[in-house]
Amino acid sequence: MNPVAQATERGSRLLEVRNPYDGAVVGSVPMADSAAVEEALERAAALSPEWSSHERARILRAAAERVEAEREAFVVSIVRESGLARKDADREVTRAVGVLAQASAEILAARGEAVRTDVTAAATTHLGVALYEPIGVVVAITPFNRPLNQVVVKLAPALAVGNKVVLKPSEQTPLTALAFHEVLVDCGLDPGAVEVVVGDPDEVGEPLVTSPLVDMVTFTGSAAVGHAIARRIGMVKSLFELGDSGALIVMPGADLDEAARTAAAGAFATAGQSCRGVKRILAHTDVADELVERLAGYARKLRVGDPMDPATDIGTLIDEGAAKAVEARVHEAVEAGAEEVVGAERVRAQLGPIVLDAVPRDCPLVQEETFGPCAPVIRVADLDDAIDCANGTGFGLQAGIFTPDWDEAWRAAAELRVGGVVLNGGPQFDSPNIPFGGVKGSGLGREGVRFAMEEMSVRKTLVLARRQA
Repeated sequence: MNPVAQATERGSRLLEVRNPYDGAVVGSVPMADSAAVEEALERAAALSPEWSSHERARILRAAAERVEAEREAFVVSIVRESGLARKDADREVTRAVGVLAQASAEILAARGEAVRTDVTAAATTHLGVALYEPIGVVVAITPFNRPLNQVVVKLAPALAVGNKVVLKPSEQTPLTALAFHEVLVDCGLDPGAVEVVVGDPDEVGEPLVTSPLVDMVTFTGSAAVGHAIARRIGMVKSLFELGDSGALIVMPGADLDEAARTAAAGAFATAGQSCRGVKRILAHTDVADELVERLAGYARKLRVGDPMDPATDIGTLIDEGAAKAVEARVHEAVEAGAEEVVGAERVRAQLGPIVLDAVPRDCPLVQEETFGPCAPVIRVADLDDAIDCANGTGFGLQAGIFTPDWDEAWRAAAELRVGGVVLNGGPQFDSPNIPFGGVKGSGLGREGVRFAMEEMSVRKTLVLARRQA
């Protein structure tokens, strides 16, 4: 029996999922309550799957192949429930397939460590062996902006290690997560190894993160919610990715066309709803005029429209309230002195690309994480000024710098207070095999398959005692 029929039979509430573009209902899912959450946690905690590294690798490899084979269905699902353009949804499927493949490979490369203990005056020649074990029950909470890839980023490393997971996808975009869960089960995963609960965060959030059955919480979402979770979970391991005010620095001598193209891609992809997107362009005064002109040229070429149309570049934001919030921040920045170079009228949940110049560096548009298709340019006097400005927010996820001067590049890499610096590229760069995470208010811990696997493991030391003569 499918989940909707089961929920109807039990009298559970159903959540209607709507397309942000036209408001049409695209699906219904049962709403979990606190009791359902506790049941899911109990089932996960009680499960003791006996699966070898080979079997886990096979399941994830098969899931990668299955998602690739069903690419079109996943693309359509992402577009319908999130309003992202088909181009963005297709890239998301590609990323998810890559993460699954990488996780499958990392399982077979998993290793421990041997350590000699004859390092003190006692000269005890025992041998210590550091082993990695699954941490147990992982609660994974994912956001709306990447309905498939964020789910895969959490589940793939957790399952690769051998954990059980209780997944709470965003209540705004749960359909793709449920479809991916079906893929995992069809590929051989024990259905209980991943429990999916969909519900109102105010109702299910507390029991999810405070249950004594939980061994780890991994959360991607807003800083405010992440900090609230951190205060509640106590002595439980955690992994937080909480967004950014991502800076792209452009210095004299840089390839301005490449810098402008990168800025446009980072600011406008996924309708600007990306934690590692370009949220601020810090342009040296010597190149700012030309950079803004080129950036505006790229913005004006972008097509805004029906997200399902393959020609559309920018779909919708997640809902009309989100679009209004971005619109309000843009108006506030203009009132504070920013120049609107490329403007866009809001149509319900849809905003076109916006380019602003001479943006005051203290306005909320660039101090906070603004989730929308806006490219704000801040003019800086020199590299010192750019680094001070980039470091001048409460976030620190990733940053990028365009410069032909390697001394400038390495200095920026050393002095920017972020988790990652991209030299001659944008903060939006990602790869499944590198560590990803932030400092300050951007989070705690590191994703990237191998690094997330370590986060989701317990290191146990086995001492092999040598009999003394």
